[in-house]
Amino acid sequence: MQLAIYHPSTSEVWAEALFVSVLQRSDRPSPGQVLKAVAAAVCAYGGRGCAELVAQEFGDHPETAVERMRWARVVAGEVFTSPPGPAQDRARRQPGLPVAGRPRLRQVRT
Repeated sequence: MQLAIYHPSTSEVWAEALFVSVLQRSDRPSPGQVLKAVAAAVCAYGGRGCAELVAQEFGDHPETAVERMRWARVVAGEVFTSPPGPAQDRARRQPGLPVAGRPRLRQVRT
């Protein structure tokens, strides 16, 4: 029997980090709040730690974890994969200039 190695995509890590963050669905967080919450969760727990906390929550409270993960995936997808607007396209054409509104995330080793 061979072991399967799981390599989560970046969007999955972001959704897991949002899942374990302090943000709540009822807060209706802005994209900026989501970015900060995801960065804080990844900084605090690392990618693997976020996944472990998600697994623990699914084990302890599966009925509420499902809804929270659905919310986290939708919100993370909206915030991190939104297409650039016209201003961002102009900025992207000029080498060396940061693109406004796009997250600058650094890879964290766990």
